[in-house]
Amino acid sequence: MRGIKDFNFPTFFKAAKELREQGHMVFNPAERDTNAHGAEPLKSETGSELEVAQKLGYKTGMQLARECFLADTAFICTSADAIYVLPGWQTSRGAIAERALGIALGLEIVEL
Repeated sequence: MRGIKDFNFPTFFKAAKELREQGHMVFNPAERDTNAHGAEPLKSETGSELEVAQKLGYKTGMQLARECFLADTAFICTSADAIYVLPGWQTSRGAIAERALGIALGLEIVEL
């Protein structure tokens, strides 16, 4: 999500919609972030974590990243049956870590 315009949220929203149409229950980190902070503060031409963090009142991008990662990994640990990763996941630190957590838990990993 970092470094991509609007953190690639449109792709996350599209994938979540398609998975729900297939009958899956979906935890979408982009929806979680939007619900927590609103859509407008999360808009970014460059996908700069620091830029968005400062708009939200955080001093560093790491503070925002920790909040988001805690929510995402908590869901994976308590409720996930599978991890679906978007194309390009290999360049996302968050997706790499979430995928590794899924593997450690024995979850199905699906590349979209």
